[in-house]
This record gives sequence, structure tokens and C-alpha cells, in this order.
Amino acid sequence: MDAHRAAIAAGETALGLELGSTRIKAVLTDMNCRVLARGSYTWENRLENGVWTYDLNTAWEGVRAAYAALAADVQARYGTPLTRIDAVGISGMMHGYLAFDRDGRQLAPFRTWRNNITAQAADTLTEYFRFHIPQRWSIAHLYHAVLSGESHVGEIGFLTTLAGYIHWQLSGERVLGIGDASGMFPVDAERGTYDADMMETFRRLEAVKALPWDIADILPRVLRAGEPAGTLTPHGAALLDPSGRLRAGSRMAPPEGDAGTGMVGANAVRRGTGNISVGTSAFSMNVLEAPLRKVHKDIDIVMTPDGAPVAMVHTNNCSSDINAWAALFGAFAAAIGTALTPDDLYQKLFAAAGTGDADAGDLLNYACLSGEHITGVREGRPLFVRTPHSRFTLPNFMRAQLYAAFAPLRIGMEILVREEGVRPTRMIAHGGLFKTPVVAQQILADALNVPIAVMETAHEGGPWGMAVLAVFALCAREGQTLADFLDDVVFGTARTSVCVPDPAGTAGYDRFIERYRTALAVEKGAQVLPDEPPSDERI
Repeated sequence: MDAHRAAIAAGETALGLELGSTRIKAVLTDMNCRVLARGSYTWENRLENGVWTYDLNTAWEGVRAAYAALAADVQARYGTPLTRIDAVGISGMMHGYLAFDRDGRQLAPFRTWRNNITAQAADTLTEYFRFHIPQRWSIAHLYHAVLSGESHVGEIGFLTTLAGYIHWQLSGERVLGIGDASGMFPVDAERGTYDADMMETFRRLEAVKALPWDIADILPRVLRAGEPAGTLTPHGAALLDPSGRLRAGSRMAPPEGDAGTGMVGANAVRRGTGNISVGTSAFSMNVLEAPLRKVHKDIDIVMTPDGAPVAMVHTNNCSSDINAWAALFGAFAAAIGTALTPDDLYQKLFAAAGTGDADAGDLLNYACLSGEHITGVREGRPLFVRTPHSRFTLPNFMRAQLYAAFAPLRIGMEILVREEGVRPTRMIAHGGLFKTPVVAQQILADALNVPIAVMETAHEGGPWGMAVLAVFALCAREGQTLADFLDDVVFGTARTSVCVPDPAGTAGYDRFIERYRTALAVEKGAQVLPDEPPSDERI
């Protein structure tokens, strides 16, 4: 305690702040990456005019609230105010569309990764680039706006991600970590910046030629982990901490995406390693030892924070439907006088899932709160389906929920295994679903038929991974790689639990996924139901 208090007083700390899909979280660590304090703020995206979005004013409200909660945690734990921080790192949801004019004025509502509105633009760019461009990537959103003739396009002076925007406001630097940048525009791993040939191809597109800007001039400058990314300015310090206690001058790490911080938090940046992150969305990351043989529309090529190529399987949906059902069961428990904490509620529901039939009793669930590109679902319609002979029990119902959360990920991973021969010996998983021990971990191992490891740091998540990157930016030895830093400094004594696939569980999941594919027409047919925003009038 005395050592931690002294480190805080001396400013020998690192702040990681991540703007995730449902929470903005802040973590303070010492220079050995041990967590000292935390803070968070809950927020939620909105579907407005057919577009998933967040208001940037709400983002700042959340950033300040998360930091204030962290500062209060420091005061409560250590009896000392938080006034100095040596290193700061910002992370956030990758991709999307945040466009500003040359004076820094926002030109259009923030369009998040969750939107499936850029199919024509993404398909055209994939054809011309000969490189898969997903719908959620920033360049697909930009080209969609160009093709749609949106009036603001000619005024664009800067295009960035959510992490890049917050970093810009705190430091004045228009930069981006290479991992996050690789989800805006394809990156050349050798040169460590955007692919020059693809940029030239983009310039030559008929709809782009007449625009008054060049693509190279409106994208953030690309940085690898550890490279200088500016310092916290007095204006930035005031944005983060309006109380005025926080001093300026902190070293800023290159801002990164949530995929990159997930890889760091799972110690999976070295070639040949892999990790899986589950939350509102889910994605697997396989750091490649050799390039893929061909272009796959459901496999994205991004980068680790230090610039190694990664095959990414990304799904738009994972835990949102589970959370909705858990809230319903929690409301029922409260109604009968048995109020449960969220942790107790999830533990009881997941424990029930662990006793369900291997095939989930032939129950089906589609956890599509939004569209899902891997399965061709255009719009979100969460759907639960059973037949008259399905075994409709609570254990099977909850097992079907977890099975559905991982189903699109399983379908995407099949492509890597079957067509590219990428066969990981194990994958490291992290995310809130693993706070309840074993159950979700075992189901994921059975779903992918690969051992799944969960480290004791799995619950720390992205903000801790970003704090680790901030420490690396400040403390890495000359020539020390990020992978070596993680092995030597961060994870040397970390404990890990591993679940290996259970043959009966794998066979049961195979039956589930077969029925899941067969009934996808039912899920797609549910889109005939209009999705209307709530009103004050109720029938």
C-alpha cells in the first residue's frame, strides 16, 4: 500500500481509457502494470434514422465520469489525490465514420462499426483493391458517403476513429496506432503505413477524382506501439479532469482499437498466437506466420499494435441477447422478492446452462440485435425458435443463448481452418462472459473444437491492455519488442486455466450449428417486422 501510494504521489502511473460498446472504462496501473484503481461509465448506442450512433457530447460526459470515478477510487484506496500521470493511452471501438472539417467541426453523426449500410461501397473497394474491405471499415463508410452524394463530403479535412478523436482532443495530435489504423484503410506491414497502391487506386475512382482532398491528407498518421504520440496538453488535461487537479505533460501512447488492446491483454501479439474477445461483438485474432492464400469476404486482415498481420473474424453480435434475457430473469426474481446482484444472476443462469443437453435440446436462438454479415442477416431481429418436440427447459434455454452468441464466430473460423489451414493449438479468450468460471469457456472450446485458455487478467479487458501499451511507450528498453515486454514484464507469473473440447459437447454443438444454418431463412424472414422506435403512445 505504501509503495502504491508513493507511486501515485510521484506520478509513476499509467492511465488506460477505453470507449467500449456499453461502457467507458478507466484503469490506473503502476509501472509493473498492476492495477491500482478503476472507474467506469455506462452508455449505449442508439439507432437513429437507420444508423447506429453515439453522441460525442455523451462520449465526453462518459470519459470525464469514468476518470472522476477512477480519481475517487484512488482517493478512497490510498488517501491521496490523483494529480500526475506519467503515461496515458486511449482505446476505443474500431472502424466507423467520424468526419471533421478543417476547423475540427463534426460533419456527420458518428456511424459505428455496427452499421451494415455500406455493402455496395465495400464490395466495390474489395474488387478494386483485391483485398477484403468489410462494411464497418472507415474507408467503406467514406466511399458510401461519396457514392450517396452526401453534401458534407467535400468539406472533409480529417477522418478518424473514436480513439483517434479522443486522443486528438487530449494531445492535439492527429495520429493512430497501426492496429486501429488498419481498420480504417489497408496497411502495408513492411512500411508501417497505409498501402500506397490501394491509396492510388482509391484516388482514381471516378466518384473520388473531383473531390477537393486527397485520401492521404485526411487520414491519421500511423504509429507503431511505443512510438511517440504527443503529450497531454493543458486543454486535454482540463477535458479529462475539469476539477483542474490533473497536470498536463503525460506521455501519450498511440491510440489503439479494442482489438489491439484485447491482443495485448491476452498476451497474443507474437506470430502464431491467437485470442478471442467476446462482448457486445465477438472477434477472433490469429497472428499470421504466412499470408493467406486468397481473399475471403468474412476474414479481415488487420495488424497487432506493433504491426504484425492478423486474420480477424469479426461478428457484430455476441452478448447483447444474453444480457437482455438476464435482465428479464432478474426482473422476475425481483418481482417474487428474490433480488439478485448481476454477478449472482449470471452465475445461476450460466450454472444452469452447464447442465443442459449437449445439443441444447434442439432449441434455436439468433442473437442478432443488429445485422450480421457472416450469416447474411441484414437487420437485427433477435429470435428464439423451438419445435413441438424441442426440450424446453431452463438449462437448455440458457445453453442455446450461449451457443447462439458464438455461432457466427464458429462459422467464420471454419473458413480459416478449412480453406487456409490455420489451426491454432489453443486460443486465449477474454471478456465479461468469462467472469463466471468455466461454463462459457467450455462451450467456446466445444464450439470451435480448440482448447480455450482464460488468464487471471481476462476480466481486466481493454482499458488495462491500453494502460499496458502506455507503460510500454514510456518504459520499453531500447530494441525490446512488444511481445518480449509482455512476456518479461506483464505476464511472467500470470495464472491460466484451460478448457479442452469435450467430444460430446463438440458433437452437440455441431448439431446445433447445423440446425442454425438450416433455419437462417427464419431469422432473415423476421425482417418483415418493422423496427419502429418507441413512442409515448401504447396500444
